[in-house]
Amino acid sequence: ADPRPGAPPARRYPARMARVRHERSAGSVILVPVGRQILVALIELRGGTVLALPKGHIEAGETPDETARRETMEETGLSGDVIAPLGDISYSFYSRERRARIAKRVAFYLLLYRSGTTARHNDEVEGVRLVPLEDAEEALSYRGEREVLARAAQVTRDLAAGAGRPAAKERQAPARGATLLRLGGLACTR
Repeated sequence: ADPRPGAPPARRYPARMARVRHERSAGSVILVPVGRQILVALIELRGGTVLALPKGHIEAGETPDETARRETMEETGLSGDVIAPLGDISYSFYSRERRARIAKRVAFYLLLYRSGTTARHNDEVEGVRLVPLEDAEEALSYRGEREVLARAAQVTRDLAAGAGRPAAKERQAPARGATLLRLGGLACTR
């Protein structure tokens, strides 16, 4: 019996506990060589007030690197080849639409531009900005993505210096008939 007459019964559980949904996504930092400069494609969201890296949900039967390439093409209009993995970031947010907390883990890859145009991005994003690699980290809106960009810049510097060529299993063979370009010391497959 409740010691306080007329008091509502004690609850065993909180009134509302948000479900947690775990999701896996993949995305990229795509390098776009233009002359001797390297640009990075960033997606514009929320009226251009948010700049982010392209990323999206891993579909059934897809590997994370395949998802990174597909999502990059869909969201930026650019396609590229995987140069190296950049690691994962994790974050969570509450989705009113799903009435759940979303715990998301995103695998990122460094891509080298192969073809396409930013005019062909899908309607999930409001626009695409090509930003110089050295300015892209500061331009990004999210801390986790800034950390990924810093790793991408380091891998790019290592490749340019010839010091950190990715291991054979992380490298993709150049496409048949591809020519090897030199861009400030960075080997680019095109």
